[in-house]
Amino acid sequence: MNFALSLPDFEWILPEITVTVFGLLILLVDAFGRKKTPGVAGGVLTLIGSALAFYFAMHFWGVRTSLFSGLYLIDGFGTFFKGIFLVILFMVALISIPYTGREEIVAGEYYALLDFAALGMMVMVSSTSFVTIFIGLEVMSLSIYILCGLLKGQVRALESSFKYFLLGSFATAFLLYGMALIFASSGAIDIRMVRTVASARNLGVDPVFLTGMALLIVGFGFKTASVPFHMWTPDVYEGAPTPVTVFMATGVKAAAFAAFLRVFYTAFYPFIGSWSSVLWFIAVLTMCAGNIAALGQNNMKRLLAYSSIAHAGYILVAFVTGDKVLSSSILYYLLAYTFMNLGAFSVVILLGRKGEAHEDIDSYAGLAGRHPFVSLCMTIFLLSLTGIPPLAGFTGKFYIFSDAIKGQYYWLAVIGMLNSAVAAYYYLRVLMYMYFKDPAKDLGEVDMSPGYVLVMLLSVGMLFYLGMFPRDVLLLAQKSVAIFQ
Repeated sequence: MNFALSLPDFEWILPEITVTVFGLLILLVDAFGRKKTPGVAGGVLTLIGSALAFYFAMHFWGVRTSLFSGLYLIDGFGTFFKGIFLVILFMVALISIPYTGREEIVAGEYYALLDFAALGMMVMVSSTSFVTIFIGLEVMSLSIYILCGLLKGQVRALESSFKYFLLGSFATAFLLYGMALIFASSGAIDIRMVRTVASARNLGVDPVFLTGMALLIVGFGFKTASVPFHMWTPDVYEGAPTPVTVFMATGVKAAAFAAFLRVFYTAFYPFIGSWSSVLWFIAVLTMCAGNIAALGQNNMKRLLAYSSIAHAGYILVAFVTGDKVLSSSILYYLLAYTFMNLGAFSVVILLGRKGEAHEDIDSYAGLAGRHPFVSLCMTIFLLSLTGIPPLAGFTGKFYIFSDAIKGQYYWLAVIGMLNSAVAAYYYLRVLMYMYFKDPAKDLGEVDMSPGYVLVMLLSVGMLFYLGMFPRDVLLLAQKSVAIFQ
């Protein structure tokens, strides 16, 4: 490949440049600025940078152009996900401003790493080459590894960081080895070229090519927290700072599914028969294992971690169908899932104190009587996760399972709906504690910082909007996946 660097190409990556510049600026401000307001300057800069990058990203909506000798692609699919990542970055920064001050987290590194992780996500979703996909993945992963261990004096935070780094390194090795095998068998690293060459040579029966596909499933399966590659999820989610947990549960999962979707619906689509049946079993195992394990959890972060695993299974249901048009439901579901988790984890954060996380379900006992607004918001988030109308969780599951039925995957749809019924138990159990159980201890006043309240209100509003008026977002999602047709 002849690589050419063209100056006009850089104007198309203004969102990525903006996030990078603000990440570096945060480090400079932290190094040379005042220390009287820890976390505020970095948080404000992150808010400004993410809003500005979002403006640039939306300005490129509808544009389709290839950059840097085909390594990078600006299209509706990438732009849709960049919008999601930047919204997540903005809202995580909002809840992080009071949180970093409370937990005494080194603010400069924290916000810079959030920016760089978002940069890696943006690179992943716009890459059409295995090289740039891998670079984006590593930029994102390395930032998250460090973010997981930033809580001072907490062994479980260091443990979660080390565990995620260790297992993530193995998963990255599988992914990279899979890419190498695909290159060895096809001679191409561009996913569009892989499809052309593989179809012409009928590589669907080549053991090396099939092994490469299998290893890519392992690598992406780890990042999406799919069974049996999910072992890290509950421990890492529990030990990491809670804003980082929500960043992982939403941004990392969305980026992994986006790259997964682009690679398999582009490079490997002619061989859907080879990988769809594998993903069928993974989807079933992921839904069942996630929901069953969540039933016995008494820690809210671990409960939401297993819930995250189960929701990855629901998304895989639409992935398995292989319908390029219906894959828009994946994009819709990821957006709805983002606001469900942003809201739920915000409640987990504001109930905590310095040195007292109050993450056990007993801490939610009697919450409705003590803090009606907080309990009402948490009720909406949990009902949406359950799939109760008219919230976005119901609409998202409706589209997902409808896709399975349209694709004649009837048993997959039935298993998915049964798992949703099982999930209702552990979500409604939390509601029972909030409304019908007397508090075991006095937790005092909750931290109603403006950042927490704003994130909860925005999440509630979006869940009702997406659930009651899904048409506009679904049309955007359909335009985004039109690149696969």
